Amino acid sequence: MSQNLSRRNLFRLAAGAAGAAATARILPAQETAKAAGTVDFPTVFPNDKRSLVALMQGEDRRKNVYNALVAIDKEIQPVLKTKKYVLIKPNNVSTENQLAATHADALRGILDYLDGRFKGPVVIAESSAGNTMTGFENFKYTQLPGEYKRQQVKLVDFNEEAKYRVTHLITPALHVTPVRLAARLFDPEAFIVSSAMLKTHNTVVVTQSVKNMVLGAPLHQAPKETPRWNDKRKYHGGVRQTHYNMLLTAMKLQPFWGAAVVDGFEGMEGNGPGSGTPVASRVAIASRDFIAADRVGVEAMGVDPSWPGYLNYCGQVALGQYDLKKIDIEGANLASVVKKYRLHKDLERELQWMGPMTDVPPPLG
Repeated sequence: MSQNLSRRNLFRLAAGAAGAAATARILPAQETAKAAGTVDFPTVFPNDKRSLVALMQGEDRRKNVYNALVAIDKEIQPVLKTKKYVLIKPNNVSTENQLAATHADALRGILDYLDGRFKGPVVIAESSAGNTMTGFENFKYTQLPGEYKRQQVKLVDFNEEAKYRVTHLITPALHVTPVRLAARLFDPEAFIVSSAMLKTHNTVVVTQSVKNMVLGAPLHQAPKETPRWNDKRKYHGGVRQTHYNMLLTAMKLQPFWGAAVVDGFEGMEGNGPGSGTPVASRVAIASRDFIAADRVGVEAMGVDPSWPGYLNYCGQVALGQYDLKKIDIEGANLASVVKKYRLHKDLERELQWMGPMTDVPPPLG
């Protein structure tokens, strides 16, 4: 069997498994994906541009992050010097579990890189699923303004700031619905850094820099605000809808992205993004191209790159480079850092986005 099937052939493979049964039965998604091998999704907009990704390995989280950014300094500097401030977007999907959240030492590595290279202020901002400032306190981000006084570090809760830009998503019924995204993530005066981690995920297989930006952008009510509301929930409506809504949001945010930093010093496997177990990958990844950074991260986790739908979608429409053959890696040898992460227990369900939809009504006209 060919190991390089088209998306259409994958669908035929899944449908063919039903045989002549009166009621079609699709192979479990994971079995179908394994049987088909890596799937090539069709290019919508060609992207032959090469992307540079730094991959650093070592026993010091802070130095790994710093060295990764230094390795791509020549690409950062021309853009950084045109900005008035830096915005670092950490990942605080949990405000209690450190393994699930950006470590303060990863932020220190970014701030170390900026020290002497950027004179403007630095904002660390997040829209946590819980209380953002509680997470900042629990993970000791509150120490950073005192440690980096020259950087004028400020901590911001997007929900408390309550400034947003409205865009649109689709509902599970394929209707249009509005969503409120943090306004600062569209600020042309900000150099935006995504500070994420290597983690498995319960909906989209893996989460790194792109998902950190996309699902960190939607707002919910500020602390003590009533009535309660949460626009993040609009992304979690269906295994296929989630990937497409992430693409829609990434297309809006991508023009404002500055640099991706993925801290894999201690990644999360199993039931991520909040309840998994640690993996000592001891790496850091950095790139101006968020899609390329995440592709290298996917490889480092030993995950089939065709499985995260939203990353494939982003690659298809040229939001970044997802073709590993067109990514130049600076630093460690990629093959030498690979550790096969145990994926979420619901992986079979997650991978159902790859196959044909079974509930599509007959076409009209």
